[in-house]
Amino acid sequence: MSTGRDYAALLKEVVDECRPYAERGQLPSYIPELRKANPKLAGIALQTSTELYEAGDTRVEFTLQSISKVFSLLVAIEERGPEAVFAKVGAEPTGDPFNSIVKLETAEKKPPNPMINAGAIAVCSLIPGATVEERFGRIAGLLEGILDRPITIDEAVYKSERDTAFRNRALAWFLKEINCLEGDVEEVLDLYFRQCSILVNCADLARIGMFFATKGINGAGTPLVSARAVRLVSTFMVTCGMYNGSGEFAIQVGIPAKSGVSGGILGVVPGRFGVATFGPALDRKGNSVVGISMLKRLSDLLDFSIF
Repeated sequence: MSTGRDYAALLKEVVDECRPYAERGQLPSYIPELRKANPKLAGIALQTSTELYEAGDTRVEFTLQSISKVFSLLVAIEERGPEAVFAKVGAEPTGDPFNSIVKLETAEKKPPNPMINAGAIAVCSLIPGATVEERFGRIAGLLEGILDRPITIDEAVYKSERDTAFRNRALAWFLKEINCLEGDVEEVLDLYFRQCSILVNCADLARIGMFFATKGINGAGTPLVSARAVRLVSTFMVTCGMYNGSGEFAIQVGIPAKSGVSGGILGVVPGRFGVATFGPALDRKGNSVVGISMLKRLSDLLDFSIF
């Protein structure tokens, strides 16, 4: 190894050092089921071209939440083409919270980017299929091709989101009014809630990160999506993937990444690693406190930054 250090031992050091930072965060309050998580959990995984290294709570399952946005965006770009996608959603970062409605009325009459909730809901409406099940199958099928296993959802989280998603429903109906949402609003929302409820663990996310790092090639060496689509989505991960903390994260860690409010962070070190962290306690922007701390430390030690 170029570092001269054992990756497994290094990851354990990072987890032990950063786990106490969980006390600085809080569990999300607006999805009741997510409040049941243990805020002290912390895990980190690193996938190379041949090996997976991990430390901490890497096999605890959690839901993708906003990390799922990268997969629906990949599917939409591949199936509908970039022009159709960006007719409905913009390509600019925003300093607003991930569930903000402000830009829909004040900007270009479309969501600023596909990594905020409004943009992701618009993208979901572009997934081809006659039924919600068929559309979800396209997203799940991509993940199954990456992870080489069946995909399941957390039914309790799915129902919790479906029953309490008042803000997301408001966003979806506003999108419909401004012609940025195709099809039936409730069906599109159901697809969105399902993708957010897909179960993964930290080790899975590291494997997914390596899929991005190799421009869309899975562990068996099979290209699943075009390199162009991966490049577009990875760029969004740099500019918008960490909500309104993306600029600070780019400075401090310097890699494409996408977070979710269940505590996961998917990271990509192009051509080198997939990296992932898990820690359910969040900062005020919705990002894992422990996860960001671990990625900062590991980026310093292994020179992750793409800049």
